[in-house]
Amino acid sequence: MSEQDAGKTVAQAEEAKSDVIMADAQQMKEVVDDYKRQPTGKVKVAVGIIGASLTLFSLYTAQFGLLVANKQRAVFLALALSLTFLLYPSRFSRKKEAGIVDILFSILGFLSAFYMVLVFDQLALRQGWPTPLDFAMGSLTIVMLSMAAIRIAGFILPSISLLFLAYCYFGQWIPGKFGHRGFSIVSIVRHMYLSTEGIFGLPLGVVSDFIYLFIFFGVILTVTGVGKVFIDLSLAVLGRQRGGPAKVAVLASGLLGTINGSSVANVVGTGTFTIPLMKSIGYRPEFAGAVEAAASTGGQIMPPIMGAAAFIMAEFLGVSYLTVAVAAAFPAVLYYTGVLASVHIEAVRTGLRGLPKEKIPSLKAILMKDGYMLIPIPLIIAALVMGYTPMMAALWAIYLSLALPFIPIIGKKENRYDWKGLYTMLVKGSTGALELLVVCGLIGFIIGAASLTGIGLKLASFIVDLSAGHLLPALILTMIASLILGTGVPTTGTYIMMALLAAPALKLMNVAPMAAHMFVFYFGIISDLTPPVALAAMVAAGLAGGAFWPTALNATKLAVAGFVIPFMFVYNPALLLDLKNIHIGEATFNVVTAIIGVTALAGVVQNYFYVKLKVHERILLLAAAFYLIMPTFIHSLIGAILLGVVVALQVYRSKRQSPAAP
Repeated sequence: MSEQDAGKTVAQAEEAKSDVIMADAQQMKEVVDDYKRQPTGKVKVAVGIIGASLTLFSLYTAQFGLLVANKQRAVFLALALSLTFLLYPSRFSRKKEAGIVDILFSILGFLSAFYMVLVFDQLALRQGWPTPLDFAMGSLTIVMLSMAAIRIAGFILPSISLLFLAYCYFGQWIPGKFGHRGFSIVSIVRHMYLSTEGIFGLPLGVVSDFIYLFIFFGVILTVTGVGKVFIDLSLAVLGRQRGGPAKVAVLASGLLGTINGSSVANVVGTGTFTIPLMKSIGYRPEFAGAVEAAASTGGQIMPPIMGAAAFIMAEFLGVSYLTVAVAAAFPAVLYYTGVLASVHIEAVRTGLRGLPKEKIPSLKAILMKDGYMLIPIPLIIAALVMGYTPMMAALWAIYLSLALPFIPIIGKKENRYDWKGLYTMLVKGSTGALELLVVCGLIGFIIGAASLTGIGLKLASFIVDLSAGHLLPALILTMIASLILGTGVPTTGTYIMMALLAAPALKLMNVAPMAAHMFVFYFGIISDLTPPVALAAMVAAGLAGGAFWPTALNATKLAVAGFVIPFMFVYNPALLLDLKNIHIGEATFNVVTAIIGVTALAGVVQNYFYVKLKVHERILLLAAAFYLIMPTFIHSLIGAILLGVVVALQVYRSKRQSPAAP
C-alpha cells in the first residue's frame, strides 16, 4: 500500500470515528431534550395554543403597554403553571403522556393564578383584605406552584421555600434573634398572594416584563441559524491553533451565551458539535466535557445578554441593566481568558495540534453569507447605550430578527421560515421560559417571608457576628453557602436567595452594593460546575461519554478564575468598570495585568507553563497571579517581577530538557 493510500485510509477511519462520536452526541442530546414530555394528540394542540398565547401576550403588552403589575404577572404565572403540568411528569410516575390528573392540575393551576386578574380591581375597594374565596384561591396557588416547581426543578428549592412559609407561622416559638411574633395562615396567604411582596413580586415581574422577550429572541436566533454561525466563526478564528477544537468550544459557547441564559442549554447547543471535535484530535472525554461545561457556564456572565439573574440584579440595585452588563464585562473576559489559557496549556503539555486546513471554513465567506444574521445583537447594545429600556431593546431585536431572512438581497432562503416555523418559535419561547417563571414565582415565598419577618437583616447580622466583623471569613461563608445552595437550585433562584439573605451582610461590612451582588451572582452560577450535582458538567459528561466526577473536577479547575475574581473585585471594585467614573488609562492597565495574572493562574492549576512546574515555581507563580489580578500599580509590579522569575526558570529548564525531547 502506498503512503498516499495509507493516509486516505487513516483519514477515512478518523472520519468514521468522528461520525460515530457525533451520532452518540446527538443521541445524548435527544435524551437531554426528552426530559420534558413530547405531547401528542389533543394535549399537543393544547400545549401549542397555550404556549403560543403566552408569547403573543408578551409581545402585545411590550408593544402596547403592560398591564397593572399583579395582572401582568398573574397571566404569565397562570399560563406557565398550565403548561408545566402538561409538559413535565410527576417525579414519582414519569408518565410519557399527560393523564387525567395532569390535565386537572393544569386547569387548577391556571384558574388559581388567573383568579388574581379577575378580582384585582375589587381588591382596591376592600383594601386588599381577603374574602374566603380569595383565601382559598391563594392557598391553591401556593400548593399548585409548589407542585409545579417540584416537577420542573426538583425537591430542594420547593422545600426551602416552604420552610420559609413555615418560619412565618412558627416564629413565636423560635428562641433568640430569629424569633418573631408569628403570623396567622390568613395573613401569610394574603401577603404571598394578594400583594407584590410574595408570588407576584419583583423576580416574576422582571421575567414577565422583559426577560421573557430575551428568551424568545434567543429562540429566534437559534431557529434561524445564528448558533451555527457562532460555531463557524469560532472554527474560522481558532480552529487551526493548538488544541483548536477546545478553543472553538470556549469561543462558541461564550458567543452562544450572549443569547442564551442557561448553562445546560448552552452545553447541549454547542457541545454536540465541539465535544466530538475535541475528542477527534486527542482530548480525553473527561477533559473535552469539562471544557464545554466551563465555557457554557460562563455564558450567563457574558454581556450583552446575560442570564436572567443579571436583569433581576439591576432591579434589586435600582440601576440600569447596561450598568450591570458593563460591570460584568471585565470579569467575564477574565473568566474566559482563564479557560482559554488552561485549554492552551493542556494542548501544549499533551502535544495536541489544531484541525487541518481543509476542515476550517473561510471567515470572509461566513461573514458574507450569514453575517447579516448577527445584526440584532449590536442593535441591543446600541439601544441600551442610547438609554432605551431592556424591554424595548429586546422588542426591536425580535422584530429585526424575524424580518432579516426576508429582506431582499441580504436575506437567505435557508434562514427563512413559514407560518409553521413561526408557530414553532412562539411555542418554544414559552417552553424555554417555564423553569424561570415557576422558579421566580416560588422565590416569592422567600421574598415575602423576608419582608414579613425581617429575616434578611437578622441573617445578615448573624453572618457579621459569625465572621467576627472580618470581611474575608464573611466572603468565604457566603461563597460556601452559594455553592451548597446552587447544588440543587437553579442559578437564578440561588442568586435571588443569596441577594436577599447574604448580600446585606456584605453591605454591612462596607462592600460596594454592585460588588456584593456580583459576588453572590458569580458563585450561584459556578455552582453549575461544582460536584456533587454540577448540572452543566453532568450533561457535558454524558455528551462526551466520560465519567461524571473527573469531568466535574476538571471543569472546576478550568473555571478557577471564577473562584478568584469575585474576591478581587470585592476588595477593589475598580475591576467592575463604572461608566460614570471610568479612567481609560487605568482601566486598560488593569485589564492587561489581570489577563496576564489569570493566565498565570491557569498555569498553576494545570501545573505546567513552559515545562512542568516545580513546587517552588508553582508557589511563585500563584503569588504572581494574585498580585497581577489586583488592580494597583505596586501589586502588579510585584506580580510582574515574580512572573519574570518563574518564566526565566522555566525557559532555562525547557532549554536543558529540549535535546532529550522526542
